[in-house]
Amino acid sequence: MPRLAARVTATALALATLAAAGCARGRAADGQHAARPVKARVVPVVARKVQRSVDSVGSLFPFEEVTVGSEVEGRVAQVYVDVGDRVAAGRPLVKIVAVEHALALEQERAALEQIRARLAPPGGGETFVDAKDAAEVKRAAADRTDAEQKYLRAKELFAEGLIARGTFDEAEARYNGARAAYDMALQNVMTLRAQAVQRSASVALADKKLRDTVIRAPFAGQVKDRMVSPGQYVKVQTPVMVIVDNGRLRARLKVPEKLAGWVAVGQPVKVQVEAWPERSFQGTVSRMNPSVDPQTRAFDVEALLDNGEGLLKPGFFARASIVSSHVDAALVVPQDALRYQYGVYKVYTVEQSALRETEVKIGAREGGDVEVVSGVKDGDRVAVPVEGEELRDGARVESVR
Repeated sequence: MPRLAARVTATALALATLAAAGCARGRAADGQHAARPVKARVVPVVARKVQRSVDSVGSLFPFEEVTVGSEVEGRVAQVYVDVGDRVAAGRPLVKIVAVEHALALEQERAALEQIRARLAPPGGGETFVDAKDAAEVKRAAADRTDAEQKYLRAKELFAEGLIARGTFDEAEARYNGARAAYDMALQNVMTLRAQAVQRSASVALADKKLRDTVIRAPFAGQVKDRMVSPGQYVKVQTPVMVIVDNGRLRARLKVPEKLAGWVAVGQPVKVQVEAWPERSFQGTVSRMNPSVDPQTRAFDVEALLDNGEGLLKPGFFARASIVSSHVDAALVVPQDALRYQYGVYKVYTVEQSALRETEVKIGAREGGDVEVVSGVKDGDRVAVPVEGEELRDGARVESVR
């Protein structure tokens, strides 16, 4: 038993000696590690002018969108395009059976020709410019002249007592009748001329209805929706197609009322969409709503975006940044100097060649710099780590380029 106790004691002493030696080496290594300076680029906090931007969200809308309807009744003979097809302005979309409209046009033309035939001069030609040149008016004028001459002769003879009273009265009655007949003939010709104008309008209307049997695109764009099929009977104003113009898009954005003084028509806009997260699409503020929504305390701003590549689609959710005319003095540091951890941003300031971890609040980002709203002041220096180095609070820093 004494020998066993002595052996245990010796073993314990050896282990204690080894542990003590290990701790000593660890403390020496930690001391060396702490003593080694951290390499970093030391840059000053810079005060400069920053042009403010207004961040907003909204949706994209087509530049133009129209529901094309039928202007005549009839059965659909043919549908030329479908959803997604590109159409040029004036391209046929739908064809309506045109037989009834063609017959109606022929009826109106025939009625117009009948009137013109009554108004045309002998031997044909255009309608008389002066109603007095019409045949029936000329005949009535001749009858009136003849009756007037006979009346005047009868009047002279009656005054001389050469004819009876009844003969004179008969001549006077014929003269009055001829005058009335002339007036009636003149009125009939004027009525015919008015009817000719009316029939001409009816012919033009019937011709328009015949042409309207081909429904055409009002502007260049794409077919968003199709509502009819061949054989379907449509009435006036029945929707047949929805056409959208996506060559340019409208970004309708919400801007808080407190930033109303920062936004103006003509300012540039950068828009991002989830479909293309790495790209920014350029636009320009084109319109501003003159009133503020009392519920949201925001007003609408519309920006026009060029969509020549066809990457953007109406309905996309859009994040926009409007470059305003408002300029402020701000403190900026390189973005590489920022550290984000547990929901807060931090930088390492350099004080007497040592690093000090400092919490900051940031603002706008511009290029490779970021605005610091609080946490540092003008003239402070911050450390930007170089590759392979890790910044630590309290560590000495070796400035490198």
